[in-house]
Formats: sequence, structure tokens, C-alpha cells
Amino acid sequence: MKRHLDSKIKQHFKKYSQILVLLGSRQVGKTTLIKKIFKKGSYFLVDNEPIKKILETYDIETYKTLIKRGAKEIIIDEIHLLENPGRAAKIIYDQMKNVKLIITGSSSFHIKNKTGESLAGRKIDYNLFPLTFSEYLNQKGIEKNLNFNIFEKIINGKEYDSKDKIYPFDIEKVLEGILVFGQYPHLINNPNDEKYLRNFTDSLIFKDILELNLIENKKLAADLLRLLAFQIGSLVNYSELASRLNSDQRTIKRYIEIFEQSFVLFRIYPYSKKKRNEIVKSPKIFFYDTGLRNALIGDFSGLNSRGDKGALFENFIVSELIKQNSYLEKNYKFYYWRTKQGSEMDIVMERTGELFGIEIKYQRKSANKAFKNRYPKAKIRMITASNFY
Repeated sequence: MKRHLDSKIKQHFKKYSQILVLLGSRQVGKTTLIKKIFKKGSYFLVDNEPIKKILETYDIETYKTLIKRGAKEIIIDEIHLLENPGRAAKIIYDQMKNVKLIITGSSSFHIKNKTGESLAGRKIDYNLFPLTFSEYLNQKGIEKNLNFNIFEKIINGKEYDSKDKIYPFDIEKVLEGILVFGQYPHLINNPNDEKYLRNFTDSLIFKDILELNLIENKKLAADLLRLLAFQIGSLVNYSELASRLNSDQRTIKRYIEIFEQSFVLFRIYPYSKKKRNEIVKSPKIFFYDTGLRNALIGDFSGLNSRGDKGALFENFIVSELIKQNSYLEKNYKFYYWRTKQGSEMDIVMERTGELFGIEIKYQRKSANKAFKNRYPKAKIRMITASNFY
């Protein structure tokens, strides 16, 4: 089962002495990936109470009773469950010089460490996401090698012509399965598993996120997340959300930030260099996984009977670009563009000297020329369900 991060994780200790930190939401395959690469590593799961108690002594001599003499690689899985994960990692890193330390966690690891021990200069972070489209095809046995086709087609300017490509698999059927049920690894061998997604969503919200003890109102958090799930690809109005949920904007923004740092969703902000009549504040919300989003709204119906097919496809493409940009370390910044009159570009990608305007439509439509007129140097791409791969 190949992942895009395989080679980077394998090469980490050849390049760096720092702690290898693998972050991502639960069930994305962090443990599988680490155990596959570090087969001889001493493995400790913090969700095991006796191990948790030992690690929370924050005492190197006690740690040595846990870690075998001569161990070269130590894996601490779900380190975010510790009261002070940074302190534990720092003690091992600073006082066991011959050990290579590998830790996994949700980004609550970072949230907790804002008030805990700093690991500045002691760690290198890697983010693992739900499967990319290419990883999904590989793990389904449809394609042998991984690629970054979706991202590279945009950058390299290959023409998006659906007539050019005949696929050796039913791309329409695969795409529908992904848009409805998402790209978590469990679904490779358990397709269309609605029960898994519903249980997963509940445990992600009510266990993983709430155990951070940063959310005071569980019902408000769940209601907010469901409301955001209905608004994928739409502008978020914090004031309106606060009013509908009988809360305040500050709490709404803080909860959204926690969802973001827990790899549930992400925000895309407006692109504006010439402020006249351009929207400059409201972000758009997208989910890292469409299956998780559909579980939140309780709708796993097929694409033909859905009114949100276009929004699901846009969410899929945007999350693919975010994942691939991260794995390729391309450092593009992502925005959307909209004027107060309603002219729009779904995604804007920018890097020094490069600007792309990307229209994402399930079916081909006539291109919007407003963005190109305002930013003549931009390269425009239109991505559809028949040309995206």
C-alpha cells in the first residue's frame, strides 16, 4: 500500500537528527505507515494506560525502564494524549542521544504545546491526509504507480481535453464513490461503509476533539460542524453562524480553528491585490474528506439525486490540490476570488512570479473572463469531472 510520504519518511533520519513528527486526523494511516517503515522500532501506544502513566512521569530513569537497552528507534503513537506531549518528547530527544524518535499525533499535539514545552529546532513535521486520488487508485489495485497528475496538469499547462484520454478503468464510477464516501483508507476494503463513516465522525468530534478540553459546549460544536458541512465551498459569515447557533463570533471562530487544527476542515481566504469591489474578508470552508462531510449531513445518496454534486466535486479538487501541494512541498498559497458584483474564480494559486486561476465545474461551462481581465498574467484552467485526471 503506497503513500506519497513513504520516501520522505524513509529518508528522514538520513537527512535529519531531529524528531520525526507525523500529524494527521485519526484513521488516515499514520500507524500503518510508521510501522511499515520502522519495522524494528520499539512501539508505544499512549492509548495504553500503563504506558501513558510511565510517560507522564517525565523522568528519564523511569523512561529507561520502558525503553529497551540498545533500542535505536522509538515510536510513540498518539502522543497528543499525554498531558504535556512536548515535555516527554524533549526529555527523550535531549537525554537519549543515540535514539531516533518518531512520534505521531493529531494536531492537538500542537495545540497542547502552545502552553507546554517548546520543541523548536528539535522536530520536523510531516502531515498525512486521507488518500489522494492516485493513492486511492493504487490501493484499489487499479494503478501500479503513484502520481500527482491533478496538480501537475495545472502547473504544466497540459490541455484539459476529455477526448485525449481513455482510462483503463471506469473513472466516473470511481469519482462518484469518492465524492459520496470519501478517501479514508478503511474504505478501500470496505466500500460504501456508511456505518463506519457515521461512527468515525462521532468519535472524531466527541472523542478526539473534545478530549482537548478546549471546547466547553459539545452541542454547539457538533451543531456548528454540521452547519459548516452544509456550506462547503460557500462564503462563511461568522456573524450569521453565531446568530443561528445562539452564540458569539469569538467562540464560533475559535471552534472553527480547533476543527481546522484537527484536520477536519480548512479555510480558503479571498485573493485581492486591487481592492476596488473585491471581497477581502470572508473565507470559504472546505472539508479534507467528502465522506466525512456527507456523514455529518447524513446524506450518502448517489450523485444523480443530489443538489450538491458541484459543491462536492469542487471540495474534492480543492482538497486534492492542498494535499498534493503539501506532499510535493511546492509552497503555493491558495485563495478564491470574487467581486461584489458576483464575478468569481473558484481557486487562485499563487507563488512568487506565478498565478493560476482555476475554475472547477462538474460539467464544462463557458469560462469567466473577469479574473483574467483584472490579472492578465494569470494562467487560467478549467477543471471538470471529465478532464481532472
